[in-house]
Amino acid sequence: MRKITALAFGVVAMLASTMAYAETLMDRVAIVVNEEVILESELNDLIANVRSEMGTSGANAPSETAIRTQATERLITQKLQMQMANRMGIQIDDAFLEQALASIASENNLSVEGLRLEITSTGASWAEYREEIRKQIVMSEVQRSSIQRRIYMSPQEIDLLMNLISEQGANSTEYRVSHILIGLQNEEGEVDEIAARSRAEQVLELARNGDDFAQLAITASSAQNALEGGDMGWMSINAMPTLFANALQNQEQGYVAGLLRSGLGFHILKIQDVRGAQQAVNEEVRSRHILIRPSVILSDNRAQQMLNEFREQIQSGEKTFAELASANSADTASAAQGGVLEWAPADVYVPEFRDRVARMEPNVISEPFKTTHGWHIVEVLERRQQDVTEQRMREQAQQILYSRKFQEEMEVWLQELRDNAFVDIRI
Repeated sequence: MRKITALAFGVVAMLASTMAYAETLMDRVAIVVNEEVILESELNDLIANVRSEMGTSGANAPSETAIRTQATERLITQKLQMQMANRMGIQIDDAFLEQALASIASENNLSVEGLRLEITSTGASWAEYREEIRKQIVMSEVQRSSIQRRIYMSPQEIDLLMNLISEQGANSTEYRVSHILIGLQNEEGEVDEIAARSRAEQVLELARNGDDFAQLAITASSAQNALEGGDMGWMSINAMPTLFANALQNQEQGYVAGLLRSGLGFHILKIQDVRGAQQAVNEEVRSRHILIRPSVILSDNRAQQMLNEFREQIQSGEKTFAELASANSADTASAAQGGVLEWAPADVYVPEFRDRVARMEPNVISEPFKTTHGWHIVEVLERRQQDVTEQRMREQAQQILYSRKFQEEMEVWLQELRDNAFVDIRI
């Protein structure tokens, strides 16, 4: 089976092959989180998935207790984020979900139907898979809404990172990094730095002696990616938290760094692999679009239907794209230009629009698709290769710096969310 990427990571296995166990027991309340519950079957499903993903057994495998503890914390964190989404009124409708599924399918060189067949071939339910993807999108929106207001980037920070990017040029390196966080709180929720340091030193010694880092992460880490073995993916030095970057720069594959002290606790890092940075092609697109925004008097379905009608009129020659954009598009700035969006890199647009124009052939009108702005059809008019201007480099520096600060703040925010919640673990 192909690897399912992006928001789909881990979802397929989680939905498959655990029903037999659940059917043999009466479902019980495992955890109370504020006013809601997590059932024992949910916890057992996640534990079974982790075991399946690990594919390991024997003396070196994490204990059942360690996996259960990590799975419990994962479900608590997810439940808290979904509760916040309800309070914020964040919902993902079916049309938006279909766009996300189409994007996942495209990343795997599949149609949506092909993706469905891949999912169901594992024994998982397509309906449950869809709802799990919806939940992942909702949590991403909660994180974005809650964390972005906590981020401040000074002009001096951006200038410094611009200079670093310029100096590195084509010689920049990317690292595949794994991470363990030993939190400062003990089992009673009290800060005990001495005990935390002692635990961290023991884990660091094991890591440096060659113990499996992923299993150590599952056993000991307090980080949100513990169940993924602490995998942080590929990152350049510039994209890492500053604390990590300072420890890993110019180091080689297999290097273990620690102990690194932050406000959350003690960090241990391992470089799993090193490669030359994957240089992005500096491509700009010139496109045009028509935007229809749903409202109290214009339903989602009608907005989509209107764009299908516009598309047919353009393809038949009955109307031109410019005529329909000028008369109907809710993007008034581009409507005045016949819907034209002048030269820009694709990544300046919201993700759904960016992904669409990045992969489209020129002079093809897309099917209607939905973004946070509303419903669109789009046509790529031209593509061109551009030198990296100072403005483009500044945008790149801002994106890297934002991503770095976002990851740093997210760990703090999730810990605060957990600390302020009522949680009763019953089994």
